[in-house]
Amino acid sequence: MRISTATFQSNAVSQMDALQAAMQQTQQQLSTGLKLQSAADDPIGMAKVNQMNVEISASTQYVTNSNTAQINLQLEEQALTDASNVMQNANTLAVEANNSALTAANRHDIATQLQQDLQSLVSIANSTDGNGNYLFGGYANTATPFTQSGGTVSYNGSTQVTQVQISSNQSISSGDSGVVSFMSIPTGNGTFATSAAATNTGSASIGGGSVTDPTAYVSGTYTISFTDPTNYQVTDSGGNVVSSGTYQSGDSISFNGTQVSLSGTPAAGDQFTVAPAGTTSAFSALSNLIATLNSTSLNPGQLATQINSAVQQIQNSITNFSNVSASVGARLNAITAAQSSATTTQTNLKTNVGTIQNTDYTAATTQLSSEELALQAAQESYASLEKLSLFNYIQG
Repeated sequence: MRISTATFQSNAVSQMDALQAAMQQTQQQLSTGLKLQSAADDPIGMAKVNQMNVEISASTQYVTNSNTAQINLQLEEQALTDASNVMQNANTLAVEANNSALTAANRHDIATQLQQDLQSLVSIANSTDGNGNYLFGGYANTATPFTQSGGTVSYNGSTQVTQVQISSNQSISSGDSGVVSFMSIPTGNGTFATSAAATNTGSASIGGGSVTDPTAYVSGTYTISFTDPTNYQVTDSGGNVVSSGTYQSGDSISFNGTQVSLSGTPAAGDQFTVAPAGTTSAFSALSNLIATLNSTSLNPGQLATQINSAVQQIQNSITNFSNVSASVGARLNAITAAQSSATTTQTNLKTNVGTIQNTDYTAATTQLSSEELALQAAQESYASLEKLSLFNYIQG
């Protein structure tokens, strides 16, 4: 086969151009540290790198989300602790107030201290984060959630809270609404609540009571009526007698799976009510107690009954704060686990990206040396062959 001089030159130049291009690419890999400059270098590899970069970006956003939620939840946890401390102090004051030896002035002094506790509790409930957003406002976290008018505290926030994505398959609430935290406190023992009639004239008071036999308990409103200081009967809302008996101070009265304790001496016609529990607010627990201690019209039995009820409400508030705080703690643990998992995932993904995309300097340096030798050999070969001609062949 005969090869023309033009063809020989074209092929040789093309070969040297290819070697030069390969050298330039290798040099670029060494200078940038990137083996893949574009999808053309390795389409499959670049597709994998792009996908892993998307996953890294998503994981980074999840960590950012979880960091924000973590700060909010830690602030909420502290606020709940502060609220519990306020109520613990109020509980101590309430127990102190439930002493028949105290004068009206003594009770008024305790009520004044409880008024400070109420203001402190409202302030805690209106706590904000570092950006001025209210912790317990729910979606409506830019407006003051709790407002006070006299002894009444109202909630103006939202019942819905922000959900934050902390991983590809997990979202958490970044806070709790004021309704859950402060406004949904069970009354009484959570099943039923007791009270004394406003018309009572005796000295008897009633405690919170309990359900002793859930299988026998029948929910409803019951009235304990005293026909004289030692005899009583219990009637349901329909006026049917469900129990009766004799009483002396300190006795417990049982009926339909429930038991309540009374102390003191009732008067003929005195009545006590046992009704299904509802809900109230932590603020009402304090404001009702303040009103009770400031009252000058309650007899000893009514006073003791209302203080007992207030103590139970305060304790229920403390329990609720503890329950919400436990939920906060569980979410903080979930965030910690998600952050740890995200860190591991990002490390693995970045390592895999580096394996595909980053330059192997040892291999690239060796390759560059080989390409330089190949180009040098091609250039020398071309220079030698270019000198050949038919005349030189004949002369030789």
